[in-house]
Amino acid sequence: MKIRLIGLCLGLSAFSLIAQEAIDAEKLNKQLKQLQETFEKQQAEMKANFEKLVREQQSQIDALKKQLEASTNAPPGAAGRPGAGIAGGAVTPEQLRELNEKVAAVVQAQTKTRFSYRSKGSDLTGSDRPGGFDVFQRSIELNVAGSVDPFAKGYAVINATAESATGEATLGVEEAALQTTALPWNLELKAGRFFGEFGRLGYIHDHELPFVNRPLVLDQYIGGESKTDGAQVNWLLPVAHYISLSLGAGDQFGDDPNNPGTFRHFSELNFFGRLSTYFDLRPDWQIEGGISGLLNPKAEDRGGALLQPNGVTTFTERERRLAGLDFKLSYVPLLNNQFRGFTWGTELLYSNNRYRVDPDGIPSTGDEFNDHVGSFGLYSYATYKWTRQWSGGFLFDWVQNAQNNHDQTFAYSPYITWALSHWNQLRLQYTHTDHNAASGLHPDDAIYLQWAWIIGSHAHGWQQR
Repeated sequence: MKIRLIGLCLGLSAFSLIAQEAIDAEKLNKQLKQLQETFEKQQAEMKANFEKLVREQQSQIDALKKQLEASTNAPPGAAGRPGAGIAGGAVTPEQLRELNEKVAAVVQAQTKTRFSYRSKGSDLTGSDRPGGFDVFQRSIELNVAGSVDPFAKGYAVINATAESATGEATLGVEEAALQTTALPWNLELKAGRFFGEFGRLGYIHDHELPFVNRPLVLDQYIGGESKTDGAQVNWLLPVAHYISLSLGAGDQFGDDPNNPGTFRHFSELNFFGRLSTYFDLRPDWQIEGGISGLLNPKAEDRGGALLQPNGVTTFTERERRLAGLDFKLSYVPLLNNQFRGFTWGTELLYSNNRYRVDPDGIPSTGDEFNDHVGSFGLYSYATYKWTRQWSGGFLFDWVQNAQNNHDQTFAYSPYITWALSHWNQLRLQYTHTDHNAASGLHPDDAIYLQWAWIIGSHAHGWQQR
């Protein structure tokens, strides 16, 4: 009897389990059906929305076609009548360009502030900044760029730099140029005020330098940045290997312009050029190289008479000649290239200017005191990046004076850079500057803390140079 009772209980339990499973299966089928209905409903809504969007876009396309047809069939002069805009069925050439083109505009601002301490005053070191503690708003730049039409783009750089004597900032147009984008035969033309292509670092702005100060040889031989008012053409040679040739002419090159008075001859222009190339040594090692040249056949009015250290003799530059050789070796690993990298850059310049020498300081017009002075100068630096934010390196400077090659200056500068972000960075640099006896200047030591930042749309931030 007990066995029958146990069997009956087991049978009832099994029946209840089967019934429960049937109920659960029925619930699951209902949920699946609801999900399928919801999915089909959403799919139908997405299809309807997509078809609606296609119809709206087709309507806009048809409307634009009608406007273009109306403008094409409009009688001469109709586009210029008042009210003959898009609403009237005819469009002006400017409106046609708006319908067919997109104009890209970029507004960018950079600033560079330098805190420094120098061990000696400017009267002993020849520096353009005072000795001791110095806070220098080195440059504030506003960059504006945009497409002019499908064939050219324009840009302007407005810069303000504080004067060391007065502390007042002088605002000026550093660059304002037009650059073509669609010339045939791999040609590109630039005209206006711009930095002429010479060497590696002469034609880049201060905030793009891999160290704090512009190399001494670029300051002395070029005049800082290679600013010119003129035109430059670049030709990418039609060969399998990358070779680029740039040639240009302008009425100045560097800080000192030529002022020949009321009439400027062709020979009074500056002529410059650069030939550069690039090689992949290995997938993660590259080398860039170039040769540059500058000639100003008649340079009497560039800088005027230069008083020499003896306080009597003057040099007047008659002809300016400058040649350069540069290269950069880069290590950019295929993996982790945002965290690691190495750059070694070097540039050697040779200045061979012709001067009129006046030993008594009284200007003469004859050629009996002409003199050629050949001077060399170079800078070499290496930068290693070990994380995304931290990099460091060392810069070596050496330059012979362009008027007296016995006057030599050396500088040694270790530096470290902390990139807080892609737009904000701090750089700490120590520089020891030494002069030989011919210069009459004293060695000095300087510590710089530079803070540079960028706001607005920009193309690159800071590149590994």
